[in-house]
Amino acid sequence: MPARFALLSILIPCYNEEATIERTLDAVFAQRSRLQSLGLGLQVVAVDDASNDATYDRLAKRAEAGDTALIVARHPENRGKGAAIRTARERATGDIAIIQDADLEYDPADIPAMIKPMLDGQADAVVGTRFSGGGAHRVLYFWHRVGNQGLTLLSNMFTNLNLTDMEVGYKAFTMDAFRRMRLTNGRFGIEPEIVARLAQMGARVYEVPISYHGRTYAEGKKITWRDGVAALHHITRAHLSWRAQERLPAPHV
Repeated sequence: MPARFALLSILIPCYNEEATIERTLDAVFAQRSRLQSLGLGLQVVAVDDASNDATYDRLAKRAEAGDTALIVARHPENRGKGAAIRTARERATGDIAIIQDADLEYDPADIPAMIKPMLDGQADAVVGTRFSGGGAHRVLYFWHRVGNQGLTLLSNMFTNLNLTDMEVGYKAFTMDAFRRMRLTNGRFGIEPEIVARLAQMGARVYEVPISYHGRTYAEGKKITWRDGVAALHHITRAHLSWRAQERLPAPHV
């Protein structure tokens, strides 16, 4: 039986994204009518992670313009993407949550498809995939793809899931599952940690093809090979701490 949800919270962690943050907000709010047709209200929670550009000023200006659907928070010091996601989770009040990066590498037009398995009552979480069909994909770095495949394989070995794109930043959850998730990683290690927790809590996980408009480093891409190496540690660490993650109640399994 399809689940009943009333509000979608879109969580946007931000760091030095003055060039794209307003376009990201425009693209997100452009989905409002599509979400209303699905019976969902829209809430946007943007967390600035101590940017040293005008990102926060632009967020604050939008919030001051009076749209009550936009909630803005700011870290006094840089703590990383994972910490920004946790801060956004604390402030979100929706029935479903989705993480939307502020750089528009992921297209907000994919949001309805991402949340559909949860609206249909089939999933507790949905993970996007850049490597299994979907929309347009910008062609970029070969070794990034190889590294991603290796990390996804290692993560799948520990979690016994068969994901094709563990490191993707587009992930959505029922708020019940999201709030139960034990998240401790402050930076990009949040991606393998989320996947590990979903497996440990017995969540029903679906994968949905998405479009991908990747950036070059000159255009502001932040993740590097060092984050890939660190992911090996994060995958292992999340696996070893499995006892700390509570299971979802039986009806979800």
